[in-house]
Amino acid sequence: MERKKPLHIEIDKSSGFCFGVVNAISQAEKELQSEGTLYCLGEIVHNDMEVERLKSLGLNTITHADLGQLQGKKVLFRAHGEPPETYRKALDKGIEIIDASCPVVLKLQVKVREGWERMQQVGGEVVIFGKKGHAEVLGLVGQTQENAIVVESIDGIEKLNFAKPIELFAQTTKSADEYKRIADEIRRRMIAASHGESINFKVHNSICGQVANRKTELKSFAKRFDAIIFVSGKNSSNGKMLYEVCRSVNPHSHFISSPNELVLDWFKDVDSVGICGATSTPLWLMEQVVDNIHILSK
Repeated sequence: MERKKPLHIEIDKSSGFCFGVVNAISQAEKELQSEGTLYCLGEIVHNDMEVERLKSLGLNTITHADLGQLQGKKVLFRAHGEPPETYRKALDKGIEIIDASCPVVLKLQVKVREGWERMQQVGGEVVIFGKKGHAEVLGLVGQTQENAIVVESIDGIEKLNFAKPIELFAQTTKSADEYKRIADEIRRRMIAASHGESINFKVHNSICGQVANRKTELKSFAKRFDAIIFVSGKNSSNGKMLYEVCRSVNPHSHFISSPNELVLDWFKDVDSVGICGATSTPLWLMEQVVDNIHILSK
């Protein structure tokens, strides 16, 4: 399509890998350079194209079931963290662990474990706002001997016993606004159930600061452009949440996982396009998207 003036395309400077992902990939690349092969427990990042890039360098993605066949091998634990049982199993098999767990996640695991110990003493519950089955959430639940209650939305609190003490945590990449709504509703129901007595309810500020600040930054970025292309792996919880942030302020926001998913019609009657992504989106992929848009919009 012919354009009257060049299309302005800009990549959001704050988008892309968070510290935890950068650290995990850096450790993997360092090991691959010296050894040529490495095993990673689960996908190192929720982005298929980055996983394929690292696979070409010798990174093999494995499951927990594979640990039993890797005696004496090196296995990288990704940024999401692992429950205590995984460490025990790996050490029992003589596996050398390269621990790339995000420091923010590790600190949260300690807090969850301490919260569980307190709740055991008073007959209370640990509640985690997060995605069931997500690697980080499994690691957190593992700190409570699998006893933590996971809620995925405000509807999930229906199963809670509001007469019991509660300590509430959130997966580090969840929406801070949704977390506050859940905490406020739990508090309201605990007060109602207490019949005037004081309640034992503690809410932990466990959402990663880098993720929490991204919402405000992203809203400001998304408003500046005629269209937004949000680049993320389809399995990224962080990506889904941040895409909705873009769409809330710019209805011309489009979610893609690959440059091949771009649609020509998105760029008709558009003068500016913003490119942004999740904390699991590599910069090189967003740059490829820019190149493909230029080709499409000529």
